[in-house]
Amino acid sequence: MAKTILITGAAGFLGSHLCDRFIKEGFNVIGMDNLITGSLKNIEHLFPLKQFTFYQHDVTKYVHVAGNIDYILHFASPASPIDYLKIPIQTLKVSSLGTHNLLGVAKNRKARILVASTSEIYGDPQVHPQTEDYWGHVNPIGPRGVYDEAKRFQEAITMAYHNEHGVETRIVRIFNTYGPRMRLNDGRALPAFFGQALRGEDITVFGDGSQTRSFCYVDDLVEGIYRLLMSDYVWPVNIGNPQEITIKEFAEEIIKLTGTDQKIIYKPLPTDDPKQRRPDISLAQKTLNWEPKVSRQDGLKTTYEYFKNLPQEELFKKEHRFDNL
Repeated sequence: MAKTILITGAAGFLGSHLCDRFIKEGFNVIGMDNLITGSLKNIEHLFPLKQFTFYQHDVTKYVHVAGNIDYILHFASPASPIDYLKIPIQTLKVSSLGTHNLLGVAKNRKARILVASTSEIYGDPQVHPQTEDYWGHVNPIGPRGVYDEAKRFQEAITMAYHNEHGVETRIVRIFNTYGPRMRLNDGRALPAFFGQALRGEDITVFGDGSQTRSFCYVDDLVEGIYRLLMSDYVWPVNIGNPQEITIKEFAEEIIKLTGTDQKIIYKPLPTDDPKQRRPDISLAQKTLNWEPKVSRQDGLKTTYEYFKNLPQEELFKKEHRFDNL
C-alpha cells in the first residue's frame, strides 16, 4: 500500500520539486501552501494525478488533514530576503506556530517529520566551512533575525518534540540552492543576476563582491532530503554544495553564460549579510552516502534555459506584492 506524505510549502521552489520526487517514488502526496510566495504554476502539472491532493491553507492556523499520514516535510516559509524583510511577522509565525502545529500532527498520526532549516542559523559565521556542531553568530534583533531566529527556534522545538514525545524527527540545514521554478524577483543573487542579464541591465553586486556562497542544484538537494528522511539520523545535517565562489566571480560567470555585456555595479552590503557561506558535508557523506553530483556549469545552463523561456511579464515583474496577505 502506498505511503502518504504531507508537504507544506508545496507550491514553492523546493516544495514543488519535492512533490515531483515523492510522486515518482510512488507516494500519495498531499500538498499544502497558502500561496503567499508559492505559485500554483509550479504544481499545476500534478493536479490531474490521483496520487496528488492540494490544500490552500496557512499552517500557522490549525492543521487538519483527513486520512493516514506517514511522513511530513515542513517546507512552508519565506526563504529570501525580499520576502522575509517585507513579511517579518509571517516569517516568524510559520517557523514557530506552523512548526508547532505540524509537530502536533506528526505526534497524533505517529508520522515522521522532516523540517527545513537553513544555513542562516549560522548567521555571519566565525567558523569556516560551517559544520553542524557550530552554534552560529546571529544578530537576533537585526533585519535578518526574523528569519535566522525563526529557524533556530524551529530546530529547538523539533528536538523538544523528539525528546519529550518521541516524535520521529529529522532536520535538514539547506545551503544556497538553485534551479528551475525559482522566482526571478525573489531578491537572491542567482535569480537577480539572471533577471538583470535577460533585461539588459547592469549586474548589481552588494559590497565589494568578495563575500562567498556555495550553490547546490535542486536535484542534488532533493536527493539529500530524501535520503535524510529515510535515514535513522535525528540530528541536523548540512545539505549543500561545498564548491565556494565569490559573488563577483559568480556575476562574471552569469555574464559569460548569458553572452551579455553588462557592467558590474556595486552597492552597499546589507546589514548582517554573511561574508562566507560553505557547508561542511562530511556528515552527509558519512551518514547518508550523499554528495552533490551536478556541476555548477551544468546546473546554471539548465536554470538559464528555464528563465529564458519565462513570459515577458515574469521577466519584468520587479518584486512580489504579497497580494494574498
